[in-house]
Order: sequence, then C-alpha cells, then structure tokens
Amino acid sequence: MAIRNIVKDGDEILRKTCRTQMTFDDRLATVLDDMIETMYAADGVGLAAPQVGILRRYCVIDIGNGVIELVNPVIEETEGEQIEQEGCLSYPGEYGDTRRPQKVTVRAQDRTGKSFTVTGEGLMARALCHEIDHLDGVIFKDRLVK
Repeated sequence: MAIRNIVKDGDEILRKTCRTQMTFDDRLATVLDDMIETMYAADGVGLAAPQVGILRRYCVIDIGNGVIELVNPVIEETEGEQIEQEGCLSYPGEYGDTRRPQKVTVRAQDRTGKSFTVTGEGLMARALCHEIDHLDGVIFKDRLVK
C-alpha cells in the first residue's frame, strides 16, 4: 500500500464527472487499499477517487465503524434533513454548514463487483453524500447554507 497525493483546491479534476468502473481486478484493489491508507494518514473520514487524481466512480469511508468501499455508488433513497459543519481533505482548513439528508440508502458494488446496499444516518449519511458528490464534480462548498 502507498499514501497517494490528495488533489487540492484549484485542480480542475475536482469538477469533473467520473466514469463508471467496469473492471474489478488487482489494480482496483490496490488503488482502494492506497486510498484507505491515504484517508487514514490525512485523518479523514472519506476519500473519493478524483481526490487522488482518478476519474472513476469509487470512494472509501470510515466514520469510526470500519471502512466501507463503494464502487459505482448510486443514492437510492433519502430521508429528512440535517445542517452540520463539513470540511474536505481537498480544501484543508475550510469548513462550512451544509444541508444534507439525515438518512441515505446507497446501492454500490464492492471491490469484486458484488452489489450491496448501505444505509447511513447522521454523519454516515453526510459522508456518503459528500463522497458521491465528488464523483459528479460537486464539492461541499456548492452545498453551503447561506
């Protein structure tokens, strides 16, 4: 495993839409392992592929309950609303209140291509939305509450 460089504010890759991940192989597994190590080294709770310079639809999240890997994630259902402070590893030192769903259900694939769903509430819902936004070129500052 290796720690990768995290793309920072100003890099246009953060505003691009990612492509679907079609192959589930050792290369994907290696990148996911590197992303997990990078996220932990940066004291983050999530990291999306474009944040390490890869325009593919996958991300990793760990809010303290163990890592979840999401390949080709799609938000299936949302419920409620929360407004909380949010930050991002690509925008160090920047924070702001964002509006997110209180509860989110996401359909995704794991590193082998097997489909699954995950439902998160509170911080997990926020993290799921934040990382999936990255895959569509949306950053947390786009969601700031005025």
